[in-house]
Amino acid sequence: MKRRIDIPLVATLSVLGFFVFIPMLSAFEFSIRTPLKGGYGWDQYIWAVTEEDFMHYILRSGWLAAVTVVITLLILVPTLTWLHLSQSKIRPLIDGLSLLPLVIPVVAFAVGAQISFPEFMQNTVLELPFLYFVLALPYAYRSLDIGLSSIPLKTLTEAARSTGANWLKTITAVIIPVIRGAVMATVALTFALSLGEYTLTVLLHWDTFPTWVTYVAQENLLGAIAISMMSLIIPFLVLTGLTLLAPERSAQRRK
Repeated sequence: MKRRIDIPLVATLSVLGFFVFIPMLSAFEFSIRTPLKGGYGWDQYIWAVTEEDFMHYILRSGWLAAVTVVITLLILVPTLTWLHLSQSKIRPLIDGLSLLPLVIPVVAFAVGAQISFPEFMQNTVLELPFLYFVLALPYAYRSLDIGLSSIPLKTLTEAARSTGANWLKTITAVIIPVIRGAVMATVALTFALSLGEYTLTVLLHWDTFPTWVTYVAQENLLGAIAISMMSLIIPFLVLTGLTLLAPERSAQRRK
């Protein structure tokens, strides 16, 4: 039986695709221009990769984003699991609180959140992952919430507990593999937001990859666009690959 093509869905996805990819293609075309020579070339990308601070800042932003992902999963997965299992009356309150980062100005949030840290934390770049976690909270929270709502969580938990598994084993070996798609979506959203966060980093006077790109743009605009394209495409390809490979591995294990 042939599957019918959902024309409205295809049309919507096409419009969204044009909205996302046309600006990217335009920026890419602009980044490979060679005004002095005429035509196109990879001069700007070669210049970007050979810049002295390129690897330093891309690695710094990368590991800060990775730490943010770990913090997000460690806090939200157990918390949301408990909220779903307990059916607590405070869940609507927590749902509302998770949206606050969307309405609180970043300036007020940066200053207020930083002074709440211990003094030793305020003087180290490790304060950034905790602040990135708060900024990513509305998206990560809802991604995991949808994943947990789509499975028979109580049944799975009771089955795991009846076999002698403790709560840590239940979450890591039973719940997370079942909601792998939601977890991967959370990882992708949190990593991408943390890697590209600029305003918060500038307000707290830290140097990361986005702030370095802004500095580089003052002396080489085309080179800055090339760097921005790489910082956008590389994480996109890595996260897309992880998302696509995760279900295949899970299916292979079941076989």
